[in-house]
Amino acid sequence: MTTNDLESAQDASTMIGIIGAGNLGQALARTALRAARKVVISNSRGPESLAPVVAALGAGVSAGTVREAAAASIVAIAVPWSSVPTAVSGLQWHGQTVIDATNAWDAELGGRTSSELVADLVPGARLVKAANTLWAEVLGADPHEAGGRRVIFLSGDDAAAKASVVELFDAAGFFVIDVGDLVTGGRMQQQGAPCQVKTSWGLPQSDSEAQRGPARRTGLWEKANCRGTIVRREQ
Repeated sequence: MTTNDLESAQDASTMIGIIGAGNLGQALARTALRAARKVVISNSRGPESLAPVVAALGAGVSAGTVREAAAASIVAIAVPWSSVPTAVSGLQWHGQTVIDATNAWDAELGGRTSSELVADLVPGARLVKAANTLWAEVLGADPHEAGGRRVIFLSGDDAAAKASVVELFDAAGFFVIDVGDLVTGGRMQQQGAPCQVKTSWGLPQSDSEAQRGPARRTGLWEKANCRGTIVRREQ
């Protein structure tokens, strides 16, 4: 294997693919860039239509087809809820981590979480629900604010996939809280319902599910207001 081959393999393993190039997709691209990741961004109209978007986002972002974006190791779905089935139709999934950043506004879900439905549309992928609880302009901005860090909630059924998403958002400057699996945690992230069981809690405290793993940080507290949550150090 040549040096170029090794560099290409390393790029592929850290590349972030984004399906959707609207406000949410661009915010996710800025987040990935902040984490020192390269990004391939796509939409339904083809790479040529994305020249202004790529120019605005700057170095590290390239335009690609949806298939090229879906070949990245981590792929984010950033399209309106009604467009999700079409956006992922015909794509091949071979263990990629897929971030579901969508919100099912006023949708009939048949008693399931929206991410359970999205998981059914990407068989072979490892789905993580994340980045859906911040407005795009907040998600794309510097998460360091008022002496703390904004919170990203996530949920999923695959521990390794969640760990890779935690690493991404942590590197971008967010404070990540794992709220459980796609059913339990996903329901807390659902629109129309709180994305947390409690409205606030201190870290550390009791050994609750919300504090295990990446959420357990010494000397920190947070107020779990889903949109724009800030974590601060205790005074």
